[in-house]
Amino acid sequence: MQTNFTQKQLENSENKDAEKIFKKCVHCGMCNATCPTYQILGDELDGPRGRIYLIKDMLENNKKPTEKIVKHIDRCLSCYSCMTTCPANVNYMHLIDHGKKYIEKNYKRPFFDRLIRNFLSIILPNPKVFRLTNILVKFLRPLTFLMPLKIRDMVDLIPKSFPKKLFQEKEIYKINSKKKIARVALLTGCVQKEISPQINESTIRLLNRHGVEVVVPKKIGCCGSLNHHLGKEENAQQDFKNNINIWYEEYKKGNLDAILSNTSGCGTTMKDYGFIFRDDRDFSKKAKIISELTKDITEYIYESLKLNIKVKEKKYKIAYHSACSMQHGQKVHNQPLSLLEQTKNEILEIPEGHICCGSAGTYNILQSKIAKQLLDKKVKNIESLKPDFISTGNIGCITQITHGTKTPILHTIELLDWYTGGPKPKILQRTK
Repeated sequence: MQTNFTQKQLENSENKDAEKIFKKCVHCGMCNATCPTYQILGDELDGPRGRIYLIKDMLENNKKPTEKIVKHIDRCLSCYSCMTTCPANVNYMHLIDHGKKYIEKNYKRPFFDRLIRNFLSIILPNPKVFRLTNILVKFLRPLTFLMPLKIRDMVDLIPKSFPKKLFQEKEIYKINSKKKIARVALLTGCVQKEISPQINESTIRLLNRHGVEVVVPKKIGCCGSLNHHLGKEENAQQDFKNNINIWYEEYKKGNLDAILSNTSGCGTTMKDYGFIFRDDRDFSKKAKIISELTKDITEYIYESLKLNIKVKEKKYKIAYHSACSMQHGQKVHNQPLSLLEQTKNEILEIPEGHICCGSAGTYNILQSKIAKQLLDKKVKNIESLKPDFISTGNIGCITQITHGTKTPILHTIELLDWYTGGPKPKILQRTK
């Protein structure tokens, strides 16, 4: 793709990096073939190629974003399916992140949109505030029919109650020193640790059982991805820097083998810290190290542990949903499948498994109409397999898919914990 940036514009490192990405694009349009929004809407501007042109036009011409441009950029799920498809290795992720940040800086959204986005930016990355919001929502539920669609969708996605946490929160989950083979840090997530604490509990049990000590620093907060994808870079930077500093201090002690994420959306952003801080003198080195240490929980288990699988008498049909942030963002797909196959169950890949379920962070709230169409399509493909249950590696997908099917869905680590000596997941306890 030909570019027309001025020399002065290229003094800005973000423009310089964007230009390199633009030049890789060969206009082939293969990205549109796997873009969920293009498939639904059929508009060139609702596919990656069209959005690339919109972003390029804004940056080259220092153009103020228009309502039309913002509409098409906002409709992007950031699922990165186009990156898996692209034969020219165009890093669409960095372009769309730059475009969203540019819009947030240069476009004044309508009041209600600003209100919703600011609300999500405050509530979701803060577990204590999220819990307080749940109390408020209990009183609002009977009145939701009077509220705008986005508010109704938001209320619908907030659980009516929170499960009891079985683990006492610690900074270090120690094991016998003679059995210890590694020491890792675990990101326990924001919303996840409130609505599905069993995911972290299963993770810690499995790792401890296999000789891995787990560190959970108290001051670690949100990974920053939610604000990053909303274009709220100032808020995201605070989260990024806080976590990088804490994990780097752990790393400097010389006994941190990996930083694990059991939420694939978080892991994708953490692995990108090195790029985000590439020009920051104070953080570039630290961020690069943190990115290199970061692994998805299934990626780490596959590479570093030999699971002691206890095969069950009952065999199940398990549909594996490969989260977009996992298969497209992190290029982690075969590893969880291989681990699941060790349980000797029938592991089924979902038809059109490369297409997003519509969760995509806050997308199912901000773009609920499209998200619901994607959910319906995903559920139809899942139910065509007639599985006993569904396994996936992302809390957002679990929450989204739960709203479309009665088929039980659980995190892959819950299943692996059960098959290596942990308790049977509650959602499956009724399954004979």
